[in-house]
Amino acid sequence: MSTDRVCAHLLADDGTIPNSRLPLLIYPGAFLLPDPDVPGAIEARLRRNGWQGGWRNGIYPHHHYHSTAHEVLAVYGGSARVQFGGESGIIAEVRSGDAVVIPAGVGHKNLGASAGFRVVGAYPRGQTWDMCYGSPGERPRADENIARVPLPIADPVFGGDGPLSEHWR
Repeated sequence: MSTDRVCAHLLADDGTIPNSRLPLLIYPGAFLLPDPDVPGAIEARLRRNGWQGGWRNGIYPHHHYHSTAHEVLAVYGGSARVQFGGESGIIAEVRSGDAVVIPAGVGHKNLGASAGFRVVGAYPRGQTWDMCYGSPGERPRADENIARVPLPIADPVFGGDGPLSEHWR
């Protein structure tokens, strides 16, 4: 995959979901691995690039965000329509092979998925995730947490020279 195909979306605070000053990054076709264990190969690459805490599953069907960690989602099966940024955010179709880097504070919600939709998720080394839902009372604590989350040391897909460093200066 070419780094120039990364799509950046800056999502403003919608009053419920804080979103971020950092753009959401969508990497079409980031993981086209001819490995018999595609999720395992994805997890290995993420670990090499400093992203840890890997898990395999899907995306929740309700708005949520993490105030204490950035997140990468790498799709390894099926496809889904995902809303990013809360009710006033964008809707993107993600497919097997795509990756999405979600800054701390950016909401995400599965609007519908094909059978077999699966993702690998991970977080930058040293970051642990929490769950926030845009509920009354979450802020200003969530805003304070988001402001303290450090930038990752490397792009989860491309490593040290990846587009993350360009987009998240």
